Amino acid sequence: MRRLPLLVFGVFLAGTAFAQDGPQGITTPVVLPPFNPSAASCSAPPGLLKTLTFAQDNERQFMQGVARGLSAAAKDRGLEFRIVLANNDPRVMIEQVRAQLAEKIGAVVAAPVHPPSLAPFLQQMIWSGAYVGTVVPPPAVTLLNAPQYLTGKVLADAAAAYIRDRLKGNAKVVLLTHDSLQFLSPRFAAMRDVLQDMPGVTIVADISPLTVNKEGGLAMMRTILIAHPDVDVVLGADTVVLGALQALREAKKARPDQFLGGIDGEPEAVAEIKSGSSPYKASVSLSSPVFGYALGQFAADWLAGKSVPQAMDILPSLLTQANIAQYEADFENPGAVFADPKRRAAYLKMYGNICFDTRERYVNFPWSSERK
Repeated sequence: MRRLPLLVFGVFLAGTAFAQDGPQGITTPVVLPPFNPSAASCSAPPGLLKTLTFAQDNERQFMQGVARGLSAAAKDRGLEFRIVLANNDPRVMIEQVRAQLAEKIGAVVAAPVHPPSLAPFLQQMIWSGAYVGTVVPPPAVTLLNAPQYLTGKVLADAAAAYIRDRLKGNAKVVLLTHDSLQFLSPRFAAMRDVLQDMPGVTIVADISPLTVNKEGGLAMMRTILIAHPDVDVVLGADTVVLGALQALREAKKARPDQFLGGIDGEPEAVAEIKSGSSPYKASVSLSSPVFGYALGQFAADWLAGKSVPQAMDILPSLLTQANIAQYEADFENPGAVFADPKRRAAYLKMYGNICFDTRERYVNFPWSSERK
């Protein structure tokens, strides 16, 4: 049968392998058991470079934190570390991952720009024997996800408590969502579930910015303020809520009694919270250096023939002025967190076991530990 080149975003990629050229992995959702760190070792993948590459989607602070953790783990384990930055261009990321495959790189961690188009190329990396970790979407040897509903609920519960205690139960709310990304949509379902039972709350905007960054939040909030100039609460990812805060300040609509809250523990959001005078009141921490460090350690373990988790939860915790000092210490030294089982367990929970010899059982479905 004649093979046609793959068309991705209008670009033909000659010589592309298709998904049926290797094992499909686990495609039907399953419940993974807890990770067994004492599982027997297996073969080390042969003929691959001891190099860890981060296929990074963009330079937002959250992803810089992932790179920080990966780099630290690579240094501690004697791996070469490199970053290939796609700048939100899915075609660039595809070519970058294909280049890692051709070079026989031993480990790739990816934050996909466009998961469906990148998936076949990550599969090829897995078939080659390389370690593949991903931030949320499959396929992956180790798939990283947050309990997305719980993550959204932690933030929404904090906002609801603030509305009851400080705003007398009344608030105009803006939700800056990412509902187009199915893996993140449970966050916003949780926010709606929490707020819908509050009779004095009106969601005046429930919308996704065009880009998931500060600029996207800024542009969207400017538009929202035209129709709704008085907003009390803004919720979303830190990077877009920080943009919304900028828009509020530009319009002179920022107030100390507002509640702006985000997800990701972005350093700029942390600085706003620490100031004590900002409308930014809380951020749900998904400490990217800590899970980046963990993925780097697992990449090194894989290349040494050890068993690694198939999936990992990033556990959400609410950052406020009261607990932010410990978070910052952990952010600066993710290796110390990983080395301390108790501290590590506050951030990460691991599931399943996989190694080079069992790599046909890689996760190839949108895994979540949650049932909701």
